[in-house]
Amino acid sequence: MLSLKKIKELRDQFISPSLSVAYKDPLYIVKGEGQYLYNSNGKKYLDAINNISHVGHCHPEVTKSLHEQSKTLNTNTRYLHENIVIYAQELLRTLPSHLQTCFFTNSGSESNDLALRLARNYTNSKHTIVIEGAYHGHTAATMEASPYKYNGQGGNSAAKYIHQIPMPDAYRGRYRENSADITEYYIKHVESILDSLKKKDEQISVFISESILGCGGQIILPEGFLALANKTIKKAGGICIADEVQIGFGRVGSHFWGFESENTVPDIITMGKAMGNGHPLSAVVTTKEIAQKFNNGMEYFNSFGGNPVSCAVGRTVLEIIEKEKLQENAYLIGKYLIKGLNDIKKRHNLIGDVRGRGLFLGLELIRDHERMAPACSEADQIVNDMKERGILISTDGTDRNVIKIKPPMVFTKDNADQLIDTLDQLLIKKKYN
Repeated sequence: MLSLKKIKELRDQFISPSLSVAYKDPLYIVKGEGQYLYNSNGKKYLDAINNISHVGHCHPEVTKSLHEQSKTLNTNTRYLHENIVIYAQELLRTLPSHLQTCFFTNSGSESNDLALRLARNYTNSKHTIVIEGAYHGHTAATMEASPYKYNGQGGNSAAKYIHQIPMPDAYRGRYRENSADITEYYIKHVESILDSLKKKDEQISVFISESILGCGGQIILPEGFLALANKTIKKAGGICIADEVQIGFGRVGSHFWGFESENTVPDIITMGKAMGNGHPLSAVVTTKEIAQKFNNGMEYFNSFGGNPVSCAVGRTVLEIIEKEKLQENAYLIGKYLIKGLNDIKKRHNLIGDVRGRGLFLGLELIRDHERMAPACSEADQIVNDMKERGILISTDGTDRNVIKIKPPMVFTKDNADQLIDTLDQLLIKKKYN
């Protein structure tokens, strides 16, 4: 086994510097099991951040399914195989009945890229509405649709066909919860873009949104906003994409899909690697009408999207979610976590807001409550101090002042207590400036 020092040296020599590592003192992780990771010295860490390992690191049933199918066959979708059609059936049973056609891909970025292609092909337009702070992937098209990236360090200004609305953030946004009608204020920005396009005789193509903003800072949208925004877009002839890459498959607890918690129904849904528990499996699901118009003679082909191994893994993940009642667990443990985090918020002025649903939570840290100044360096230091105490969390948000908690779905009440108690004691012991 290589030493930590040697790995760092080789990484500096051979790996792109834009591929970052977590924590000031990087971890050398060699094993994962359930909600735990282990470093090269055998130290155990509670993983409260890895949502991609949806049903737990190295779940034995997932690894068995992957191994058994890979021993027999792994090839592309130009050959008939039962796994892809059975998995598609099982996946569609969890979705609204008008969503009947699957495309299988390899990552959330690829799913969102394809979803944008589908919408732009259907509307014959590229005009896209996005939400400030949103992240939808790292392909050229999804980077264009990700204000989190193009407004960030090293980013460029938005393309002329990308139209950004303010982040509908009731805590630190442009319009806040003390506004008379916060939803109406944010919807006016959508309407303004549509009116501007109409005056130019141009067609809106698509509105892409998460039901809870992930990289934007675990932002819960104002009540009714997403449903009304989607309704407004559809009335103008546009397509609505629900990006479920981070919050799908029961993570919000109350519902299997995030958009269901917002009482809306999209035209296209995108999913990411959580559906394969970290295996490179993702999907786009849409209507037959949208899929049929895309079938214009230019073949869509994906060498390993929907291959027999990936679909075997996906089927197993669905089975585990149901058998182990992981959606119910997300709901119950999420409620417990929010209560505990709100309790310590009362004792520590640094915590400005606790929010989220299920096992998708955020703590926004504020240095000055009058000016709502974000506690960016404090959040970064807390993440590193928690790591030293055996708990892995991270930061997000446009100011990197939001501590995000999105663990594997097998997170327990004892895990929640460990996280809450450790954070509480850390805030008592240390003074963050």
